[in-house]
Amino acid sequence: MAGGGDGAFGAATAAAVKADVDAEVVIVGGGIAGLATAVALRRAGVGTSGGGGGVLVLERHAELRAMGAALTIFPNGWFALRALGVAHKLTSRYEAYETSKATNLETGATQVFRFAGTKNKDEDVRVRALDRKALLEALAEELPPGTIRFSSKLVSIDTERAAAGAPETVVMRLDDGAVIRAKALIGCDGVHSVVARWLGLPDPASSGRSAVRGLSVFPGGHGVKRELRQFLSQGLRAGMVPISDTDIYWFLVNDTVPAEKDAAGDPAKTLHEVTGDLAGHMPSEYLDVVRHTDHGNLSWAPLLYRNPISILTSAAARGPVTVAGDAFHPMTPDMAQGGCSALEDAVVLARSLAAAATPADGVAAYVDARRWRAAWLVAGAYLSGWVQQGGTNVRGVRGWMVKAFRDWVFYPFVFPRLADTMWFDCGELVAPCGDEGKSHAE
Repeated sequence: MAGGGDGAFGAATAAAVKADVDAEVVIVGGGIAGLATAVALRRAGVGTSGGGGGVLVLERHAELRAMGAALTIFPNGWFALRALGVAHKLTSRYEAYETSKATNLETGATQVFRFAGTKNKDEDVRVRALDRKALLEALAEELPPGTIRFSSKLVSIDTERAAAGAPETVVMRLDDGAVIRAKALIGCDGVHSVVARWLGLPDPASSGRSAVRGLSVFPGGHGVKRELRQFLSQGLRAGMVPISDTDIYWFLVNDTVPAEKDAAGDPAKTLHEVTGDLAGHMPSEYLDVVRHTDHGNLSWAPLLYRNPISILTSAAARGPVTVAGDAFHPMTPDMAQGGCSALEDAVVLARSLAAAATPADGVAAYVDARRWRAAWLVAGAYLSGWVQQGGTNVRGVRGWMVKAFRDWVFYPFVFPRLADTMWFDCGELVAPCGDEGKSHAE
């Protein structure tokens, strides 16, 4: 496995590419996928050999975003964070938890699950819930100043060749009139990705469900046990998990309702809807957490996903252009794999580019390596959410059958198999010689 710069992607192709190339690689989007990809490329030596301006991240917002308040990192995510060299910064700050309890409010029955039971005794790869912004900051600290260009919105993409037979150069135009040329473009710009649309990937589909997500703060401490608690009722799945002694992440997944459009973006209306009509029957312990929500960390949005068949059959790469994270395989959050799979993408993509003769070869190898796993994760997340919620907009006898399947088959037999996907190890990155792969903070 090459360490980057050994093939045409490094200095060897500098003469074959136009002299005014601004960057080796441009990444669109400064979220988890974008920053992780930038760190992975740097550690693999891609874009650090000179002759092209290195790696540039274009973020349309004015600062790092923390949408979603918090996220859960399963073992596969920690394996990827280890490869990126940042896991130690986060495991020392966030405690692990091993237990998940799901209570059926209609029957009173509680199912108990244990994560990381016997698969791995390594403390570092146990399940942890953490602050999303802390993850973004941990990744951003690994990048040299100037790597992230804020307030930069991509408006068009094109390709050109300096001469017949020369590698393609990607030409990007921003809303401020700037033109950037690069040897490769990676779209990490989320569910409504501009890059995915340029590639021809189909738009994400609605799952028929939406989710309210919030972060509640208890300055004096909350005293809630460190475990994932879930509460199930018709068309609803609520949950909460502490991420520190003072903060609790909570969510409410629901069949799409008309009130969503009116309340989304208005914290007061959202909380009123959650604690009233939508989830007023939830246990008092859950509602108390919701009432402590920080209004700046609250969202209500539809749950979208890309059809797994289209992930397997559509063009996720064209020449030196590809996508990663939600831009490639948006999924519902029901297996907590959105962020974890984006971290996996970053490692596999950087490794593929470092080993390839050309950027186009690298992105093609990456897509081939990720298609099947991405499709499986999307399908598993959709199934998990649909079944746990008792079937989206399913009532009567069919609804009863779905719930019976959930309680007697899914939880005891299917969910443990789906959980096995959370132990996938995406492998290591080959650090380049010298100090290019070290943290900038060092």
